[in-house]
Amino acid sequence: MPTDNDGVMIILSSPSGAGKTTLVNLLSKLDNFEISISHTTRKPRSNETQDQDYYFVTEENFKRLIRNEEFLEYAKVFNNLYGTTRTPVIDKLNKGKNVLFDIDWQGADQIKNKKLDYKLITFFILPPSKEVLFERLSNRHMDDVLTAEKRMNQFSRDVLHWINYDYVVINENLQSCYSKILNLINAEIEGGSKDYDSNFIRAHVEKLIL
Repeated sequence: MPTDNDGVMIILSSPSGAGKTTLVNLLSKLDNFEISISHTTRKPRSNETQDQDYYFVTEENFKRLIRNEEFLEYAKVFNNLYGTTRTPVIDKLNKGKNVLFDIDWQGADQIKNKKLDYKLITFFILPPSKEVLFERLSNRHMDDVLTAEKRMNQFSRDVLHWINYDYVVINENLQSCYSKILNLINAEIEGGSKDYDSNFIRAHVEKLIL
């Protein structure tokens, strides 16, 4: 049974290239914060390590986990499957660890709909502009312009889900964005005042979807 000493679930989502993975990695360096490692059927990137960045599995193994109802959430993103298994997350929360999720809006919706008896804080990360996002994606996929363009096309759909999150934070400067998220997490956990301007966020989203 959940208790007051349990950890908190913290979800970071964003359109591809907006920086959620970097932010999750920064937060994970704090005491008592641990990343929930996802399963995925996609191939590892050159800088990724098995069982540290992801559990890289075959589609057959992933579908077996689905059949066994082991996932807290799972989704198909850019033709690859991603999912979070339930048991490791619950174990960490029960030990008082704050669990960080680097997942998209589909996974966030599924976790919210599970209505688990643990505190949940959700963040949606946005780029300062579409031009900056395209530059970041182009740098990541220098050898594949089509991949960057594909993710830009998906951006227009993904950004519409910002409304379903507790907080939306703009990643113009990584350190400032990180500090903003950390301050909001602390305010949520400790009941302090929150520095958050929802009208500013709404205006920024409207500029992004023009």
